[in-house]
Amino acid sequence: MAVVKPTDVVPSASIKFFGAGTAACIADLITFPLDTAKVRLQIQGESQKVKGSSAVKYRGVFGTINTMVRTEGARSLYNGLVAGLQRQMSFASVRIGLYDSMKQFYTRGTESAGIVTRLMAGCTTGAMAVAFAQPTDVVKVRFQAQVRLADSERRYNSTLDAYKTIARNEGVRGLWKGCMPNITRNAIVNCAELVTYDMIKELILKYDLMTDNMPCHFTAAFGAGFCTTVVASPVDVVKTRFMNSGNGQYTSAINCALMMLRNEGPAAFYKGFMPSFLRLGSWNIVMFVTYEQIKRGMTQAQQYWESPF
Repeated sequence: MAVVKPTDVVPSASIKFFGAGTAACIADLITFPLDTAKVRLQIQGESQKVKGSSAVKYRGVFGTINTMVRTEGARSLYNGLVAGLQRQMSFASVRIGLYDSMKQFYTRGTESAGIVTRLMAGCTTGAMAVAFAQPTDVVKVRFQAQVRLADSERRYNSTLDAYKTIARNEGVRGLWKGCMPNITRNAIVNCAELVTYDMIKELILKYDLMTDNMPCHFTAAFGAGFCTTVVASPVDVVKTRFMNSGNGQYTSAINCALMMLRNEGPAAFYKGFMPSFLRLGSWNIVMFVTYEQIKRGMTQAQQYWESPF
């Protein structure tokens, strides 16, 4: 994504678009339990004021996963997977697949892209992606947050039922609940994730520390995952809380953040930090390594198709 040698063939926009969505789905399949654990830890404490200390049900990443498997079964770790894959196919395709095209748009087709241009490209594709994929994100979070017990009724019976129920009970606007905090969150995430990956990879290649291959992609992706988690955790927690909330629980995302600060203190904004880092770090590694391989493979296949001899 960063430095391209003259002899290299640049993948087309369609290859990047399709490759990003596919790679993100593969990364989601592998890291989804960590994402579910993160959501459970982030929403924990919403009713703590009413229920008291007994409301603390989940402790730590693996403790949360263990509790969920013991009380709800292993399948609960993949609650909302269908919506999650729908989200990635529509979301990652835009925010990651169109990033290079947006950089070229802002630089008017030139190869040199400074930090400001990269940040603008990241913010733009991040905001565009939310506009397309917000309903899938709302349904995914609702499914991950719902507790499945043998003696309790589930909030939603299926992904399609969730879309219908939310639209019926909360209006079509309910499917775009938390859109503004999500745009904020994804502008931050996209900038931290893509720009960091882009710059780390560029520096590695510039100083010949590694070749443009899997170890380079792994290192850049790990660094991007850590930076993204540190920067995006507070707004991610607010986004999760607000999207999962019922009618009238919070008047706005800002109100949600203020109530969190008042009732649970500043540490609440970093609830679920470890699963967030484990998830984002591993997700970035799987996604970027897979994405680079898909781009390379599809570009070679396209070349062979156009010139088989």
